[in-house]
Amino acid sequence: MAITDRALEGRVALVTGGSRGIGRSICVALARRGAKVVVNYAAREDAARETAELCAQAGGQAVISSFDVADAAAVTEAIKQVGKDLGGLDVLVNNAGVAINGLVLRYRDDQWAKTMQINLAGAFHCSRAAASLIMRAKEHGRIVNITSVVGESGNGGQVAYAASKAGLIGLTTSLAKELASRGVTVNAVSPGFIDTDMTAEHLPEAQRAKLLEQIPLARIGLADDVAQAVAFLAGPEAGYITGQVLRVNGGLLM
Repeated sequence: MAITDRALEGRVALVTGGSRGIGRSICVALARRGAKVVVNYAAREDAARETAELCAQAGGQAVISSFDVADAAAVTEAIKQVGKDLGGLDVLVNNAGVAINGLVLRYRDDQWAKTMQINLAGAFHCSRAAASLIMRAKEHGRIVNITSVVGESGNGGQVAYAASKAGLIGLTTSLAKELASRGVTVNAVSPGFIDTDMTAEHLPEAQRAKLLEQIPLARIGLADDVAQAVAFLAGPEAGYITGQVLRVNGGLLM
């Protein structure tokens, strides 16, 4: 069930990779709670505008912002502009990610580098650029990183993806300790297998059926399942929760 209160009224939230999939659902969930949402995208402006419209329909406000999280200079400039245009930044959701699968023996250096630059360095770039703005929000400041069940359990054929997502957990706990004195919380949400374009591409029907047998709740997760967890961590109810990994995986990993 969606959280429908207005606890984030007037707060500014930036969601990277917010144009589609889990990112879009997160944007809408935050907007539903009253946040002014900045929808980041790298290439699909049309999809980002669709997300912004869905945010408006949910009762929030949204603007779009194009930058590549792997480009540190672009990130710094874009987040500085967000602070200037919207008067600050309260919530950062590091959601942008890429999955380039392949066995380690055939995995190329450029594939490894791209995965790390987007999934891990991207979250670092955004957190560093946003930290001073979020610290001004004090006890309202929130950073939420989207990791993965694979980052905790590992998975054959996903060495780079798993390593990048595991790295996000280390980033989360370390940053939580750094920012706690300012009242800012830093947490991670760890989705299991969620029904998105990315999983549809990498999960054949036979493998999907086999996977369902391993999930105690007996269903593939929805993007909204993840979004509601993020909306909770972004809100006042989670003010005493920091440095944690919230698993949203149907019991796949306990």
